[in-house]
Amino acid sequence: MALVVFVFAAVLMLAQGLQKTLVQTGSYDNVVVIRKSSESEVQSGVERLQASIIETQPEIATGGDGKRVVAKELVVLIALQKRGTDKPSNIVIRGIEEKSMILRPQVKLVQGRIPRAGSSEIIAGSSIAKRFEGGGLGESLRFGMRDWTVVGIFDAGNTGYNSEIWGDVDQFMQAFRRPVYSSVIFKLRESPEFENVKKRIENDPRLSLEALRETRYYEKQSEMMAKFLRILGITLTLIFSIGAIIGAMITMYAAVANRVSEIGTLRALGFQRRSILLAFLMEALFLGVLGGLGGLFFASFLQLFTVSTLNFQTFSELAFSFSLTLDIFFEAIAFSLIMGFVGGVLPAVRASRMNIVEALRAS
Repeated sequence: MALVVFVFAAVLMLAQGLQKTLVQTGSYDNVVVIRKSSESEVQSGVERLQASIIETQPEIATGGDGKRVVAKELVVLIALQKRGTDKPSNIVIRGIEEKSMILRPQVKLVQGRIPRAGSSEIIAGSSIAKRFEGGGLGESLRFGMRDWTVVGIFDAGNTGYNSEIWGDVDQFMQAFRRPVYSSVIFKLRESPEFENVKKRIENDPRLSLEALRETRYYEKQSEMMAKFLRILGITLTLIFSIGAIIGAMITMYAAVANRVSEIGTLRALGFQRRSILLAFLMEALFLGVLGGLGGLFFASFLQLFTVSTLNFQTFSELAFSFSLTLDIFFEAIAFSLIMGFVGGVLPAVRASRMNIVEALRAS
């Protein structure tokens, strides 16, 4: 039971960690504008004229310098080789502007400096620096038919930005021959104004764009992968649970066989069949809870590890950690109780139906 609960909790923690990483990537007061029907920034295209119209929206906040907090960005995918292997993996290259860092206060530069505008300089997320060739400080990468020097490493906490490389948007557009941006991101002056700016953007005949809160945008990025992980995990767990239930059933049948005289004595003293049934069921449920707590104890250590997988929405690699929540804890305990009940109900029924005379004679 503990092993089954461990697998069950691990898969749920994996899906939760993926969603948590992507949702935390966004900010509730930031708005992402992409082309309609685009699933991600990678598939989106925002023309320069459209981006200029977005920049004029009155709901956009202004910074301390009096300028609007808005950034036009480019997102493309490239393949880089992982350290210590010969296998490449897709990662996100993001072209940023001056306000991009202000829009993402969770991003902190931990080494080096910010790239100079108009140069072939880039900064890499901490996951990129650790896991990919050429991603470290002072190293260089070649993509877009140019060499790019890593002049800084940034840490974005438990967010998807750690798996990205950032550089000047205009230089990336030239290198990748992209005439359009991928998205326009801005900060709201007041959070309740989102619906107003959303309607204006989506109803403007000059634009074929849609506006999403950044948190909702990244939540959508995680839905497909998280759903796949949960379905896979639950399917595997149900298969494994059959063995656990059979094991519990054998254990409880053995307990009944070893307590025949005890059952006969209790029945002779006046205990009803229902009391015998409940006693063995409670024992089976108790064993189930012990197995569940044991499985959760070992599953909790998975939070110390970071894994990476392919995000089905963007087809890029994403690094994230397992995440244990109260919901997962209670779901795992409930699952262990179900296994204990199913495994213990038949032995308990057998014990409750045992004949008093035969039970006493067996003793």
